[in-house]
Amino acid sequence: MVIGVPKEIKNNENRVALTPAGVAELRKHGHTIYVQVNAGVGSGFNDEEYIGAGATMLPTIDEVYGIAEMIIKVKEPIAQEYPLIKENQLLFTYFHFASSEELTHAMIEKGAICLAYETVEKTDRSLPLLVPMSEVAGRMAIQEGAKYLEKPQQGRGILLGGVPGVKPAKVLVLGGGIVGTQAARMAAGLGAHVTLMDVSLPRLRYLADVMPANVDTMMSNEYSIREEIKTADLIVGAVLIPGAKAPHLITRDMLKLMRPGTVLVDVAVDQGGCIETCRPTTHENPTFIIDDVVHYCVANMPGAVPYTSTLALTNATLPYALQLANKGWLKACRDNAELKVGLNVVEGKVVYKGVADAWGLPLVNVEDLLTEEVLN
Repeated sequence: MVIGVPKEIKNNENRVALTPAGVAELRKHGHTIYVQVNAGVGSGFNDEEYIGAGATMLPTIDEVYGIAEMIIKVKEPIAQEYPLIKENQLLFTYFHFASSEELTHAMIEKGAICLAYETVEKTDRSLPLLVPMSEVAGRMAIQEGAKYLEKPQQGRGILLGGVPGVKPAKVLVLGGGIVGTQAARMAAGLGAHVTLMDVSLPRLRYLADVMPANVDTMMSNEYSIREEIKTADLIVGAVLIPGAKAPHLITRDMLKLMRPGTVLVDVAVDQGGCIETCRPTTHENPTFIIDDVVHYCVANMPGAVPYTSTLALTNATLPYALQLANKGWLKACRDNAELKVGLNVVEGKVVYKGVADAWGLPLVNVEDLLTEEVLN
């Protein structure tokens, strides 16, 4: 298969979808890989390393899209990439369709095969291609939250871990999944007092067993959230419904309950956000303030630590990319149920329920579509 790796062009996105090691592995299986010049520089990989691994370098993004049967990316295509996408071209990347109606309609119109990292799912309901970036984002949520709690950043001017004689900051984490768990561990490690909320009692039991002593678990509901935000210094939104919009756990009116300088970090912003007042921001302009509350809502947080993120992402995606390249998307998705649920939009048809529900679009049964493709 002919595989293309374009340079990411989203604001301050320094990750790349494939490392030189990943290129070498695909080459071992007989595939041809085209990488855009300087695609890996932001992550610490130069063109010579890609050439040494067997890739052919192309100077422009247009050429990469033009020659590739499968495009491997990190972030969803943005508007200037839409015209480059070809009918029946396989795109393997994070899409987060439920947070962008424009992107959804663009991919429908292009007739591409859109296989989303974030909805590839194992039988135990885990999300193997979301986990590594969730781990990075969860840890970064505390790192960034701590920074924006500083007074020069218009935060409360409080140190997360406090000092002897001074109480530590209070951190509220909404959601006990991968992001929430990593955020709670990071905050606890810095000495903060952490409250971790989730709607699953079994999950809370597990977290209560494995978390440090300065982490309290709590059942999540609107009443409890309203009470907790009154004294929280840093609030992390870590709610995920795979492939669908995140629910608003913190509404606009709740900001009035918070103290001035409270910091909100909404890690769910790329799925619509679990904080009503959040909107996607960039690493260039990461925050805004509403009602004296600092909002940090960067949609590609792991892009700020691209070396770590790129290696972690490729470790997870490469086995799936090999299946897609070796078998073609159709056979790979028929053979592997994990990949099959990664399909979101196929040749102009929406095949993932969360996306169809988000934008009121007709849902096509992916099984029927795969059968039709085989028969054709």
